[in-house]
Amino acid sequence: MFPKKLTDPSTTQPHSFDEARWVINVRKSLDAELEVHPLEEVTCSIFTVPKALMCSHRDSYTPQRVSIGPYHCLKPELHEMERYKLMIARKSRNQSKSFRFHDLVEKLQSLEVKVRACYHKYIGLNDETLLWIMAIDSSFLIEFLKIYSFRKVDTLINRVGHNEILRDVMMIENQIPLFVLRKTLEFQLESRESADDLLVSVLKGLCRDLSPLVIKFEDDEILKEKLHEYNHILDFLYQMIVPRIEEEELYEEDEENRGENRAYKLLREIKLPFKRVFASRPADVILRLPWRVISNLPGFIALSYLFTRHENEATTTTRQEPSSSVSVFDIEKPPLVEELTIPSVSELHKAGVKFKPTTPNGNVSTVAFDSNSGHFHLPVINLDINTETVLRNLVAYEASNTSGPLVFTRYTELINGIIDSEEDVRLLREQGVLVSRLKSDEEAAEMWNGMSKSVRLTRVGFLDKAIEDVNRYYTGRWKVRIGRFVEVYVYGSWKILAFLGAVLLFMLVTLQVLSLLFSSLRLLGLRTG
Repeated sequence: MFPKKLTDPSTTQPHSFDEARWVINVRKSLDAELEVHPLEEVTCSIFTVPKALMCSHRDSYTPQRVSIGPYHCLKPELHEMERYKLMIARKSRNQSKSFRFHDLVEKLQSLEVKVRACYHKYIGLNDETLLWIMAIDSSFLIEFLKIYSFRKVDTLINRVGHNEILRDVMMIENQIPLFVLRKTLEFQLESRESADDLLVSVLKGLCRDLSPLVIKFEDDEILKEKLHEYNHILDFLYQMIVPRIEEEELYEEDEENRGENRAYKLLREIKLPFKRVFASRPADVILRLPWRVISNLPGFIALSYLFTRHENEATTTTRQEPSSSVSVFDIEKPPLVEELTIPSVSELHKAGVKFKPTTPNGNVSTVAFDSNSGHFHLPVINLDINTETVLRNLVAYEASNTSGPLVFTRYTELINGIIDSEEDVRLLREQGVLVSRLKSDEEAAEMWNGMSKSVRLTRVGFLDKAIEDVNRYYTGRWKVRIGRFVEVYVYGSWKILAFLGAVLLFMLVTLQVLSLLFSSLRLLGLRTG
């Protein structure tokens, strides 16, 4: 089928591009893919970090101690852990007499095409190298995470380097497919049932320890049946934290307002003839003239500010800088996304808002605000030295793997919006919404304030509704309205007030001088008379 110069590598001349080997590899790859893995079963799930996020905090996305998978395996700064990984691999081999790594590599050979398809970035490694990386890293990862199955986290969590390795394991670029872990465990334990039991136990223990939110796990049998639905460890944690919410549920308030929209449409049809009459220019001048005269009266602008301005602010939840044009140089820059327009925890607390933790197993979907009682319901947040890395990589994974609304990203933007200072952290901690194991409240506040970067704007129905309800409740409080009125028209107008005070003082001094002058003239007249 092919010319001899392409099928026989010995006859080819030295060249920068080996045509014969390329053809052989392509034929081998296509044959393996068609025989073992249909194209519809291949899923890309391990991505590189978007540049907009990588620029904000590189250390949270780049492994510092150990590489897992092919993305960072050749970096010189990570070679120190390779010896430790080999030691762990030998330990797992010695635990079973029948365990041989060559046999494991042969077992993984049938998954080679599927493994490559899981990575978004091209892997320039040959088949044998990639399979040996999968075998060594999966064995190391399983042995390292077994401590969570036997509940020995407390004795090992303070070991030097343990938390650094945990943070590396949860990075988006440091993942290996979950089916590789299952295959390795099945080969070690010689049983699919035992492998799934241990894998579920390990994943639950790891996520329970690292999750920033309290997780309500399903039954073990259900989790074992769903293992094929999880792409890797980070994906397992993401699906445990973020509930699967249908597109209709994200914007359910729009469905609720359809009845009101129908009524509005009917009224609009009824008033259409009247609108045509009053929309004429003579009628418009007659109707608007008295209002224009009244609105220009002294003091009326201040009153209109007090009653109308903050109602308009309540409907705004996101600020974005306008741009008239986009240049080629702006493509690589982070998006111009600012914090949500929402008061901080301390400001809401002064306005009478009370923060209430949701049920012990509350997740992102339990965020809500009760306008009647003024209670802001939020899931309990756990903070430790690993939380920032976990949060950032969950946001990066959601941005890379999701084309719809970014639910978890919107939640982090909400918490970032209400936490501005250590006082905000203290109030949330005292009201049971936040549990911090960091050194200080200031450190927790700095962590949240640094998480304002996002790859794109997004709206999530139930979260945006809660934000709008909080803003409406806050701006509707009289103490807030009066406080802002005084701030704008009293403190903000200190120059005018100082000028008026100086004028008043000058007038009083003038009156006093004139009074003294007239008194002197009167006394002088009486004496000369």
